[in-house]
Amino acid sequence: MIQTLQYVPEYEEDLIYPALCRSLSALGIEKDMRPGLKVVIKPNLIMAKRPEHPVTTHPLVIRGMVRWLNEHGVTDITLAESSGGLYNGEYMKNVYNTCGMRQLEPALHLNMDFSARTVNCPDGFANHSFHIITPVVEADYVINICKLKTHAMTGYSGGIKNLFGVIPGLEKPQLHYRWPRLADFSRMLLELARTVNPQLTIIDAIDAMEGNGPTGGTSHPLHLLLAARDLYTQDYFAAGLMKLDPMKIEMIRQAVEAGLARPGEIELAGDPVPENLTPFKLPDTKKLDFSGNLPKFLEKPFVFFAARLLKSFPQVDREKCVGCGKCAESCPAHVIRIARVRRPGASGSIKKAVFRRKGCISCFCCQEMCPVKAISVKKAL
Repeated sequence: MIQTLQYVPEYEEDLIYPALCRSLSALGIEKDMRPGLKVVIKPNLIMAKRPEHPVTTHPLVIRGMVRWLNEHGVTDITLAESSGGLYNGEYMKNVYNTCGMRQLEPALHLNMDFSARTVNCPDGFANHSFHIITPVVEADYVINICKLKTHAMTGYSGGIKNLFGVIPGLEKPQLHYRWPRLADFSRMLLELARTVNPQLTIIDAIDAMEGNGPTGGTSHPLHLLLAARDLYTQDYFAAGLMKLDPMKIEMIRQAVEAGLARPGEIELAGDPVPENLTPFKLPDTKKLDFSGNLPKFLEKPFVFFAARLLKSFPQVDREKCVGCGKCAESCPAHVIRIARVRRPGASGSIKKAVFRRKGCISCFCCQEMCPVKAISVKKAL
């Protein structure tokens, strides 16, 4: 498995494009190209955030990919994504504009087809089918361009997790509710990745995110672009660059055990792994979980009782909350509502998010979608 690694000091087109050219040449991607090929680029546009924040795929990385495709005779290029909120024209236009995607037109087409299709899964999958946005289903070639981040639920977000964005809009919380346990949710992500089966995955780690990702963390630049055909092994490799133990990331561990990720077969091309890498800060949800420090024979009993006594819950900061309703919209268990509450020391009331702990599945979709970072993690005990 060839894994390319290119040092890119900053977001400049004249630096990104040559790095992409070297990566794609090492992977032999030019052999896949042909006239009339219908290509879909799947970025990470989880929410409307400006490119200088390490939340979404940077538009210059996508511009470089489009430029390379054009120079290899490919012109039918669509950027398709279903963000964390609604999946409709008004919502996605704001996401495209804020994330800097409008500047990429007319070299590519920004998807405005908000239909989805049911795709059946192979026998043996726990998910018999997935509802996937139409451009991805109709594509001849899918290029997965993600952002490297820590993640409050899965611990890590890279190529595999990025494909959750092919599920339309508010159907994503339904899958959270169907698979609330991390092991089951991770299996679902792997089955979805195998169903979409992107031909190429690029990881934007020029600037990455640490802490309360995928939206509430802080910048941790690696100044790197990664590319591979094998997204499973690439995620194993990328987690190591963050100084995370890949085998403690549930979806990566499952990928290794299923033979999808093959870390022993990595052949590095391009630049060497930098020597000055520092560990990424963990999300609050992970920092509060110390079961990994226990002796093996105590881990299972501890997890059984800790799941009940030390369960993580979201907690809203009333001072920061603006009552926008994004948390309630994204909650798969419907335990959040927007209500009028009295203002301390003042007359009248104001809209705020109100959380009910009973029924919460601790998926932290609310924290993920909060635009003002008003939601934190709290233990029951």
